[in-house]
Amino acid sequence: MEQRSRWLNLGLTVLSSSLLIFSAVGCSYADQGATALDSSPHSLSPQQVEDFEALVAADVMYLGERHDSADDHAAQLAIITALHQENPNLAIGMEMFQRPFQPVLDRYLSGEISEADLIEQSEYETRWGFPWEHYAPILRFAQTHQIPVLALNAPAEVTRKVAREGLDSLAGEDLQYIPPITDIDTSNRDYQNYVKAAFGAHGSHGNFNFDNFFAAQVVWDETMAMGIAEFRQTHPDTQVVVLAGQGHVVYGYGIPERVGRRLGEGITQQIVLLNPAPVVVEGNEGAIADILWYSE
Repeated sequence: MEQRSRWLNLGLTVLSSSLLIFSAVGCSYADQGATALDSSPHSLSPQQVEDFEALVAADVMYLGERHDSADDHAAQLAIITALHQENPNLAIGMEMFQRPFQPVLDRYLSGEISEADLIEQSEYETRWGFPWEHYAPILRFAQTHQIPVLALNAPAEVTRKVAREGLDSLAGEDLQYIPPITDIDTSNRDYQNYVKAAFGAHGSHGNFNFDNFFAAQVVWDETMAMGIAEFRQTHPDTQVVVLAGQGHVVYGYGIPERVGRRLGEGITQQIVLLNPAPVVVEGNEGAIADILWYSE
């Protein structure tokens, strides 16, 4: 009951999906598979209690965000705070920082450098650029409670090169922070169709090449998945909460499927979409996520 009340006190309305997204990988999205649940304390359903317990128990949890949404980032902090109350053995993985800058994050968390130094030395403004105050409270919380923060993303120089010239153009130092090319799997047709629909990219126009664009997206996914998997392999008892764009986690297509491939069937993952807009892709079945989380 105490755990349940903590979640309810976040003041968020939860929509719970009827299927686990990881078991539905390869499906698409015409029916979200989600059912609206009343979040008032007197009518909390057994399914809601089960969902909350699943989040607490997950090895890896994804909080799929819209990067420009203050509501999404407030929800992320609320969820991280509640999880930390249940289990302080927590790490936060962030798409917003690229892997070469992990030492900068570590110095900030240890108190060696200031927040201003973190922004400057991680090249945040040029490499990410969304308002710093969206993420600052999460990083301050991590520093206060000494929660590891993982810089997950591939270097922008690499993903831009792939988007322009394709995977075959990578060589030498390009490969330092990303998985081997043989591990970059672009074969998921459902994911390709989702990305085409989401970005309005229905083929090649002018100098735009969709195959290269999609390969760049997958480089992001595989690199982030590699970082999560490597951390879990060395910290198997630490829950990882991943902050990433919704496009990298819906249906499990992006990061979750690739984490599962690396860590095996025993890994438990939960996908939470924060305040998702209604998106329809033809031919889909199954659930887009485990939980659709709407802020009041």
